[in-house]
Amino acid sequence: MSQLRATVRLQFHKDFTFDDALPLVDYYADLGISHFYASPVTTARAGSVHGYDVVDPTRVNPELGGEEALRRLVARLHERGMGLIVDFVPNHMSVGGSENFWWLDVLKWGRHSPYARFYDINWHSPDPELQGQLLLPFLGSAYGDILQAGELKLVFDEKDGFRVEYYAHHFPISPPTYADILRQGDQPELRLFADAFEAREDDREGAEEALRQLADSLKQNPATRAALDKCLEAFDATDAANHERLHALLERQHYRLASWRTASDDINWRRFFDITELGGLRMERPEVFEAMHEMTFRLIREGLVDGLRLDHIDGLANPRSYCRKLRRQIDDICASRPGGAPEGGFPIYVEKILAEGEHLREDWGIDGTTGYEFMNEVSSVMHDPTGEKPLTEFWAERTGRPADFMEEVREARRLVVTTALASEFESTAHTLHVVAQQDWRTRDTSLGAIRRVLLELIVHFPVYRTYVSAAGFTGEDEKFFQKAVEGARPNLSEAELPVLDLLHQWLGGKAPCRQSAGSLARREQRRAITKFQQLTSPVAAKAVEDTACYRSGALLSRNDVGFDPQNFSQTPEEFHETSQWRSEHFPRNMLTTATHDHKRGEDTRARLAVLSEMATDYIEAASHWMKLAAPLRGTYADKPAPTPGDELMLYQTLLASWPLNLRADDAEGLKAYLERLLPWQEKALREEKLESDWWTPNADYETACRRFLEGLLTGEQGTALRHSLVEMVERIAPAGALNGLVQALLRMTAPGVPDLYQGCDFWDFSLVEPDNRRAVNYPPRIAALKESKAPAELLKEWKDGRVKQRVIALTLAVRQAHPELFTQGSYTPLTVVGAQAEHVLAFAREHQGKAAILVVPLRSWPFLNNASIPFFEATAWQDTRIKVPDYLAGRSFTETFSHSSVHVKQSELKVSELLANFPLGLLITQDLAQGETQQ
Repeated sequence: MSQLRATVRLQFHKDFTFDDALPLVDYYADLGISHFYASPVTTARAGSVHGYDVVDPTRVNPELGGEEALRRLVARLHERGMGLIVDFVPNHMSVGGSENFWWLDVLKWGRHSPYARFYDINWHSPDPELQGQLLLPFLGSAYGDILQAGELKLVFDEKDGFRVEYYAHHFPISPPTYADILRQGDQPELRLFADAFEAREDDREGAEEALRQLADSLKQNPATRAALDKCLEAFDATDAANHERLHALLERQHYRLASWRTASDDINWRRFFDITELGGLRMERPEVFEAMHEMTFRLIREGLVDGLRLDHIDGLANPRSYCRKLRRQIDDICASRPGGAPEGGFPIYVEKILAEGEHLREDWGIDGTTGYEFMNEVSSVMHDPTGEKPLTEFWAERTGRPADFMEEVREARRLVVTTALASEFESTAHTLHVVAQQDWRTRDTSLGAIRRVLLELIVHFPVYRTYVSAAGFTGEDEKFFQKAVEGARPNLSEAELPVLDLLHQWLGGKAPCRQSAGSLARREQRRAITKFQQLTSPVAAKAVEDTACYRSGALLSRNDVGFDPQNFSQTPEEFHETSQWRSEHFPRNMLTTATHDHKRGEDTRARLAVLSEMATDYIEAASHWMKLAAPLRGTYADKPAPTPGDELMLYQTLLASWPLNLRADDAEGLKAYLERLLPWQEKALREEKLESDWWTPNADYETACRRFLEGLLTGEQGTALRHSLVEMVERIAPAGALNGLVQALLRMTAPGVPDLYQGCDFWDFSLVEPDNRRAVNYPPRIAALKESKAPAELLKEWKDGRVKQRVIALTLAVRQAHPELFTQGSYTPLTVVGAQAEHVLAFAREHQGKAAILVVPLRSWPFLNNASIPFFEATAWQDTRIKVPDYLAGRSFTETFSHSSVHVKQSELKVSELLANFPLGLLITQDLAQGETQQ
């Protein structure tokens, strides 16, 4: 099997199975991919389109073809020398429904279930009404209304016993309370069974035996069956006389049914973000770790899995401990598996969003992140800093929204903490209050004061979370926590400042290990730290990605998962700095520019970035469009619908994603495009949480916005606006395409392992999911790869995407020929001088005498204005030159895309000569390039 060189992310589901991927192995192998990188393969909820709602981690998902199909796929991968990396979900499982046996067992047996410790449940809720019970907020409306409507159905299953059914949800009845049901009949045998079950409070085996006997009796004795049916009728809530009886039965269960709206305030178990259908796991418990990883470890042991991607690592109580334990066990497994460990070691990646100034911890035993930070870096280096001020001012002036993105973030954090995640916030505050009560010096600290201070800390928290250990703050934690303290301080009263200092101590400033071993104070401080760290992460995600990024739209190409929108652009020097750091610390870090979670596809963002270079033109055009749109615009509550902010975001989305060959008068094409845009619009309106949201959708406003979009794309009144938008798309598309090629090449040559998202081998003008998870049209891609046209020739037909595929294939061929150069090679920034120096980024990679030089244009709009293809005359570069290190002077190189020979003279390269035939340059030392097979 080959060394890890490049991955392709594939989204598996019932309509794209392992067997469906079999015919694609040859295509991706020929493209230069070394590993398939699969979405979760464990059994997910039926019909799942993403696989993160796991219901059984011990089986390969049968909807994907099961383990047999997985083995077929891996066998084919191995035939082509390829491997498989799989996505693993350690933080949560799907709950509710009827498919998760572990969860259903907890509902049935409560704290007596062996799986009760698997989930992060607070059985000792501050709410006395929830003592010993789980709140189950799965009902569509108020519990009383649902019960009175007869929607809760008591049924009997001969295998599983009694349960209440509510549409897709199953709520098992606890066996000791079967007696309440069976005593509603007058048959003596049922009464005997009632006595038997009532005596089985903790006797699981006895209850199961009694259930088997009851099932046998029902099969053999029709009278018993008829009597049981009468018992069930007594709980039929369609009859008002039975409401109290069914309610009394439900009150005796290990759970309390409730409306979905109660989750934010009252839920007493940890969720994934605010998604009630995903319950948090206690992965820090050894029994949970072993049970969750049993199958995955077996697949690794058998040589079927060659790498892991860990989903939402920040959700765990202790990511460092988990990753280190995982690394130890996998290394032990690989030492004895057939063929040993994968070449270069078994890669482990974490899904982790890094904030400004934050670095991935180096002591976790992992190979890096999934590459969101690189996606941010390569995006920001393509943005022109001169566009920030006019674009931001235009946005603020037209919309009335804050110009400062961080102001939007703080407002969104406050909203999220006090609404969607209010129950998690309350739980953290209560735990801190318990900590306060353990010391006579702090016991007068009120819960109210803790709430107020805690809120301000979270509102101003600069990173997703800290990683505090028993020793207190470690690494960068103190620095980031102190930033939160400084941000919170001006918003607190003098009386609350001492509480701020206390929270600083309790949440890491004072090491828990300084407390007496085994003491309540020590235990509660650790609990408080864990709760706090598991709270700040979802708050950040919900506030930044899912709220502020939909409220702030100065330029949407800087709003995406893992991005830092407050930093509009970065210099080549800053790009070099982060690349060098990655080269030295995480040389196998994954590099991505598109994911299953992105808000805009990689080429969608690349095109939109062009607006940063032509801010004045865009502002004039957008102002004109808003005038043209007057007949299309509706009203809602004395405000325009859409609002100016929603309207401007729509224009940017249209500019960014407009299909390259879609004409303004193509009725069928516009209709198909509209069908893609409508789900985006609904999601955008609800995520911003201004005029509408997911909890209380504003049908009137959403309808007005939908009609606006429909009129713009398909109505007569939108004709002039539509044509004007298309004219702007045609102006910026060539520069956007060149940005897309630059982005792809940087991903494949910068330090790290490049990841190609499915479908992105051609242009990717997708929007947020579900649009970015659409089926990929593979036949044209397979046919294109078999062609032998030169990249410069394909530029003439650039709109079909083949030129992008060709760049990818040629670059990955170079990586395949010289893997160590790109996986272990040093990274050297190259100085650029001359008239257009600011429009060039260049660097060298070197390893044991082998070398590569990468040269790409940046912010090329000034050269491409009104061009019809993403290329411009070499004379535009004037005297721009690249300074080459002395150790490369005098050497000859082969340029990958033109296959021309380049000799470095006097330690300089003229950009006009290097990019004379194609806008990208990748030089490989010539003595190494000889004998390479051309694609």
